[in-house]
Amino acid sequence: MSMLIGEVAQRTGISARMLRHYDRIGLVSPTERTAAGYRRYSDADVQRLFRVEGLRSLGLGLAEIPAALTDEHFTTRGMIDRLLERSRDRLAQAQELVSRLEQVHASEPEAWPDVMRTIGLMRGFEAQDASTRQRHALSLPDGDERDVGVLVEAVLREQDPNAAGAMAWAVARAGDTAIPLLMAALDSPDDDRRHRALRALEKIGSPAALQVLTGLAEHRDPLLRGRAHLARGRSGDAESIDAIVELIVLGTGDIEALEVLEDLAASDDLAPRIAHALAAAAASDDPAVRRRLAGALGSLPGDGAVTALRELAEDLEPSVALTARALLHAAPSQRAVRARRPAPG
Repeated sequence: MSMLIGEVAQRTGISARMLRHYDRIGLVSPTERTAAGYRRYSDADVQRLFRVEGLRSLGLGLAEIPAALTDEHFTTRGMIDRLLERSRDRLAQAQELVSRLEQVHASEPEAWPDVMRTIGLMRGFEAQDASTRQRHALSLPDGDERDVGVLVEAVLREQDPNAAGAMAWAVARAGDTAIPLLMAALDSPDDDRRHRALRALEKIGSPAALQVLTGLAEHRDPLLRGRAHLARGRSGDAESIDAIVELIVLGTGDIEALEVLEDLAASDDLAPRIAHALAAAAASDDPAVRRRLAGALGSLPGDGAVTALRELAEDLEPSVALTARALLHAAPSQRAVRARRPAPG
């Protein structure tokens, strides 16, 4: 069954803007068309979308994902390391299941059908085949609070991209009930566990989840701090501008950072402030950083952005100067489109 972009956004929790960006950079593009010419996402397109989201949840950047999707020999040693880690996780899960069964047995429960249901749910997420775990997540009914604890634990452990995407979707459908468990995982000593909890909270996207996300601006984990400032920026918090500019400097989440700055720059009061912050950061010695900042300035309105681009148009690094000049000669709407394209390097 194929779906229009709005249906995909509603069912996956991925914004239509991000879906269009994936399409624009050739990462996930709808491959079918209706009789009227509208583009539709096939089942295979949605599967690829889940895999992309899963890879992002594991920490891969948009520039790295195409290689991971197409090259089976991509970072062979890293893949072997992940397989070893996954095997150890399965052993730990089996030991945990034994422990839970012992606890259930010792408690002499009266509601045995509920106990068996929970055990069945756990076993489904412990299946050796990743596609089985994925189907298991997608088969869960909406809003059953009995599933939340097992579901959250599964999404915090899952390493397969497709299964991880499906589980994150299932957690999002569970809504605010999952938030306390995800909050606890944000303080885990395990980086992957923290990052999976973060992605799950972003998927939920409710006011309560947003409140948790915006409260992470001082977290020790730089990824959590960065995502917190993006969430604050989306809420209109101008105090996060410098931190969002820093994401562009670092090249981590720079596409989303640029989108947030564009939205904030719609305010006449904030556009000069944002342009000034980007121009100040352009003093970097790294040409790749200056190219990214030129792209960001090219998407902003106002004289401040134009002035900063004129300075970058005289940059001694030819690629930086060419980027700035091209953006200066483009109309404002065209500048915004060009600026969103990932800068080389």
